[in-house]
Amino acid sequence: MVQAVRAALTPADTALLVACSGGADSLALAVAAREVAERSGRPYGALVVDHGLQAGSAEVAGRAATTLADLGYRDVSVVRVVVDLAVGQGLEAAARTARYAALDAAARAGLLTAGGQRSAPATVLLGHTRDDQAETVLLGLLRGSGTRSLSGMAARTGPHLRPLLDVTRATTEQVCRERGLVPHEDPHNADPAYARSRVRHRVLPLLEAELGPGTAAALARTAFLARDDADLLDELAAAADPGTGTLGCEELTALPPALRRRVLRRWLARQGEGGQGVGGLTLAHVRAVERLLEDWHGQRGVPVPGGAVARRDGRLLWQAVGRG
Repeated sequence: MVQAVRAALTPADTALLVACSGGADSLALAVAAREVAERSGRPYGALVVDHGLQAGSAEVAGRAATTLADLGYRDVSVVRVVVDLAVGQGLEAAARTARYAALDAAARAGLLTAGGQRSAPATVLLGHTRDDQAETVLLGLLRGSGTRSLSGMAARTGPHLRPLLDVTRATTEQVCRERGLVPHEDPHNADPAYARSRVRHRVLPLLEAELGPGTAAALARTAFLARDDADLLDELAAAADPGTGTLGCEELTALPPALRRRVLRRWLARQGEGGQGVGGLTLAHVRAVERLLEDWHGQRGVPVPGGAVARRDGRLLWQAVGRG
């Protein structure tokens, strides 16, 4: 655990903020992060986010904060957030949005140093494990979302660092047992109403039983390989995207399909009212637009969320709803 955290850090990670739910993964991460921070002289702290979604959530957050203090954390905060379901997200996504906003705000504020000052903005450490990564890949596979979805969670995304993606959940649970810690078991994690819970408790165990041990590790390796591929393809698509209001059909047709569809998705995603972007795009929408290139015979434009795409004079152009 300590080696995993140490290996994930760079000199730019000058202060460490652990996101702690009180579960086994985040508590084990807190143990390892404190040891690394103490040895390296980095300021460190933790934030416990209370989503307020369950009865007694404040007490759970309070116990997590107390455990962190017992582990030696001086800079511990508990933040109650409002999970906004009005933004069109599901419960899990809305809770994640609220949680990350609170973590990012705390990270920007810095952490207490030994001298009582505030540090530079902190790196947020998240306790996602190899098992979480396997679940994410499997869910992406079942959605048919493509290479980017199969790439799972990145080890580093902006200020967020996931140092435990090569560590198993069994290891974090063992760390808690060795330290005498009693992790909180989130009822949502066992609720079959959530797809991730079903994957965790039913699907992955079945795959391990039927196909042999190592399924989770194989899925995590898939994420590692797919991320490199997806990153390269996205970079090539960005280079091929002219960034204009219309797209040349001849130039698009000359691109390999993997790049062409990415350019089309990038272009579609930045359309909409005020250029704020189009939501709800699917492969079916992208393929329908692509047929304006591959099977052009003078047809009218094709509908996509928020508008339509038409072909005129050898170029694809965006049409907002209600406009010809």
